[in-house]
Amino acid sequence: QVQLAESGGGLVQAGGSLRLSCTTSGRTFNWYAMGWFRQAPGKEREFVAGIIWSGGSTAYGDSVKGRVTISRDSAKNTVYLEMNSLKPEDTAVYYCAGDRRFGLPLPIRSSYDYWGQGTQVTVSS
Repeated sequence: QVQLAESGGGLVQAGGSLRLSCTTSGRTFNWYAMGWFRQAPGKEREFVAGIIWSGGSTAYGDSVKGRVTISRDSAKNTVYLEMNSLKPEDTAVYYCAGDRRFGLPLPIRSSYDYWGQGTQVTVSS
């Protein structure tokens, strides 16, 4: 059984920063990619960022491009999301996701077959 556990969410003022972490535990295998999505109340789950585990290629959602950075630490089986210049509209539950299948597009939700429980990020104005 594979588990993804997010951490690092919380309450931050507009303009502030947060770093989210997602650690894989349980049965181990090589990810093709990992990603971050977010979902605000009443809205669809939205792609935030993704990273190809081998090589480190990245992709970002248009609404966060230039403000977030995704990275991974293979030794710790952990992927990070560094978020800067946060805005109230960034308020959402942030989910980590893992993809085992080679070649699927990073921004597509159905590319990912494992999901974490989510961590709440709230940005106050």
